[in-house]
Amino acid sequence: MSEPNLCGNEEKYVLDCLRSTWISSRGEYIHKFEEAFAEYVGTQHAVTTSNGTTALHLILQASGIGPGDEVIVPTLTYVACANTVIYVGADPVFVDCGPVYWNLTAEGVKEAITPRTRAVMAVHLYGSPVDMGPIRELCRSRGLLLIEDAAEALGSEYRGVKAGNLGDVAAFSFFGNKTITTGEGGMVTTDDGDLADRIRRFKNQGQSASRSYWHDLVGFNYRMTNIQAAIGLAQLENISNFVRLKRENAERYQSYLLDLDILHSTEMPATVHSYWMYSILLKGSISNHRDELVDILKSKGVETRNFFYPIHTLPMYTEKPSGPFPVAEDVAARGINLPSSTALTDSDIQYVSKLVNETMGDMRLKHG
Repeated sequence: MSEPNLCGNEEKYVLDCLRSTWISSRGEYIHKFEEAFAEYVGTQHAVTTSNGTTALHLILQASGIGPGDEVIVPTLTYVACANTVIYVGADPVFVDCGPVYWNLTAEGVKEAITPRTRAVMAVHLYGSPVDMGPIRELCRSRGLLLIEDAAEALGSEYRGVKAGNLGDVAAFSFFGNKTITTGEGGMVTTDDGDLADRIRRFKNQGQSASRSYWHDLVGFNYRMTNIQAAIGLAQLENISNFVRLKRENAERYQSYLLDLDILHSTEMPATVHSYWMYSILLKGSISNHRDELVDILKSKGVETRNFFYPIHTLPMYTEKPSGPFPVAEDVAARGINLPSSTALTDSDIQYVSKLVNETMGDMRLKHG
């Protein structure tokens, strides 16, 4: 689906770590990666974490969100967004997505706000930027923390500003299938120095910044290793090239997928969609046969990925019914992510597109 592209200084920097013996959570590459990442995103601070989920957990914990509080979360996203709200004892409040860009909207957020709301989590789904302007204004007027889940959106932009610098604080993931990877890993970005300091303490078992092995709050071991940071720094050096390749892949898919029963992921005006995944929706007579298409492509050697199940439909979140969320449920049932690696060639995408076009043609004849 999206294999890592280790084409730069990864081996060189990792060998440097091994030879120096600084292989755990201390070492110069931690600081180098954080500084370079903050510069790229455009924030004052960047804090490495062990993965994207812990990045979200740290944001909520360090912001003082807890029992009795509510956090507004889009239902069409990865389950970690809601799980981390549960980790701190707060309640996720789900909202539907918009029909065109598949992200949460200011209108949906406004309807979901209650006296208990403390924060809004805006997720840039599959690299498509949320329309952040109206949501940011709404959050500021209501005194709400605006959290970006930018795990899938490194390199995306909204009105000339990078994802990760559009809210009060943001979380990134560097899992193996992300645009840049550290194997496992994450990052928090913010301009709030006090929040960044609290996050650093919480990720390091609550240790005092000025007194070694003195712990004055209950923290976590959510640190990134120096080896991971070394890989991340090497990956980040190629981020502009990776985003360019992702966008070129998207253009190829748009030109080669000629079937009229496909709705392509749309780039919102005044944004840069980083196309972490290239996403399509089925429509017409085969719109209810997504899984059949997935199985046929798999049998021919092409891996695809269904859209996320809306979180409100998952067993642990159905105990407290919410919704309905008709747009998210419809999009999730018809959505497919196609192979999206930066290592794909033009002939690779032509091959995938040809199979999709032919298979969908056969399916249309079969299902009318």
